[in-house]
Amino acid sequence: MMSGYKRILLKLSGEAFLGERTHGIDTQVCVHLAKQIKEVVSSGVEIALVVGGGNIFRGIPRSQEYAMERTVADYMGMLATVLNGLALQNALEKEGVPSRVMTAIQMHQIAEPYIRRRAIRHLEKKRAVIFVAGTGNPYFTTDTAAGLRSVEIDADVLLKGTKVDGVYSEDPEKNAEAELYPELAYMDVIQRELRIMDSTAITLCMENKLPIIVFNFMQEGNLKKAVSGENIGTIIK
Repeated sequence: MMSGYKRILLKLSGEAFLGERTHGIDTQVCVHLAKQIKEVVSSGVEIALVVGGGNIFRGIPRSQEYAMERTVADYMGMLATVLNGLALQNALEKEGVPSRVMTAIQMHQIAEPYIRRRAIRHLEKKRAVIFVAGTGNPYFTTDTAAGLRSVEIDADVLLKGTKVDGVYSEDPEKNAEAELYPELAYMDVIQRELRIMDSTAITLCMENKLPIIVFNFMQEGNLKKAVSGENIGTIIK
């Protein structure tokens, strides 16, 4: 086993599944994700994942734009995460990685209900566990779900995979002079309103002393580097 973290939770936004598409799921991206995850699983590291659903349906913007009730929009967003979870599971199993999808909203025909002890047992058996449907409650983001599940399964670290190299002072795609922060305190993220994760998620991690690493997941080999404990991206602690 590589040195570094032994059990991790990887948070992937719905946008990570887009690839070159403007909407939906790019199957080639799923294959790319699965290959990186396989490399880590093969090294003996236990991995759980939380996936977002923004590539299919984003609850808050829809509730604001179309006067849709917030709870309804949030539940629709949770169901979108299930689609991404199933697509990722399919890609993982084609790569020979055993996996389980566990959902906070019960749907027995396609996924297991989330039970903490069962999730931990899957991890101990070296199965990748994909958590979908957020926390199962409206008004909570999948970032908060990632923090919650990380704490529940006693993960060593929460990894947030993004399309940029870490946390910047500004959007690096809009300002080339934006500063990359190699390290931040939890309160720095909240007070500076850096918006890499919502404040509820950051506070949950802070209270449980769970480190967060924000890194570019799309770059080949970066997940292995992050899990190995190499200095990559931004660490929040």
